[in-house]
Amino acid sequence: MNRKLFSLWLCLLVALPALPQMLVSHPWQGKRVAYLGDSITDPRNNGSKKKYWGFLQDWLEIVPYVYGVSGRQWDDIPRQAGQLKEEHGQDFDAMIIFCGTNDYNNGVALGEWWDERVTEVEYGHGQPKQMVTRRQRMPSMDRTTFRGRINIALDSLKRTFPTKQIVLLTPIHRSDFHANEKNWQCDESYTNQCGEYLDAYVEAVKEAGNVWAVPVIDWAASSGLFPMLSEYGQYFKSDSDLLHPNDRGHERLARTLMMQLTALPCTF
Repeated sequence: MNRKLFSLWLCLLVALPALPQMLVSHPWQGKRVAYLGDSITDPRNNGSKKKYWGFLQDWLEIVPYVYGVSGRQWDDIPRQAGQLKEEHGQDFDAMIIFCGTNDYNNGVALGEWWDERVTEVEYGHGQPKQMVTRRQRMPSMDRTTFRGRINIALDSLKRTFPTKQIVLLTPIHRSDFHANEKNWQCDESYTNQCGEYLDAYVEAVKEAGNVWAVPVIDWAASSGLFPMLSEYGQYFKSDSDLLHPNDRGHERLARTLMMQLTALPCTF
């Protein structure tokens, strides 16, 4: 090997450890992200000192705009988004919505995605257009149902923020939550007041991705958090609160989210 080739090879060898940092950049690095949801997002909830979005702030320098409020359900998402618009207008990059566990706990009926009617529409294919009878579906806007609430929220968000990335997170698994005699919640092995398991609400959030063309990250599956087994109590606040993750639980959620977000653009 001549001296020039040897020098070039040596320079490449020295630079090699830095190449991944030079070539790979997380698409959400340094972006401004709004977080909407319930107590697991709410900075005032004392289940943990640091929330998943706080870890992402540290690791990716994401600027968090946090609007989650303890106890809220999907019918509160439009209000949270309205507060975001009032405070920041369009001056942010993306939003992440993590909601649904309280809809399950409060026995909100699942409902339907669509209201359907029979109507007439002009149609022509290989012949002059004419009026034909067809079934037509429109999103159900029933605020008393889970799917209706998601429809109302995403219809509003897609109209208000059409250039923004919107990502949905499914509810995570939940076990006992015993705050006091008036707030005593059983684990997910039981149906709620309308006879539905938590799984149905997780599936509905996943379905919303296809209905509204938004990406969904299935935290119920991908986070690995499973408080139904005592071994996973180490990731939650206490034996009487196996609903709210502690710092270790939020770190695990954040690591999962960080990796999943690499597959999604933050801005368009």
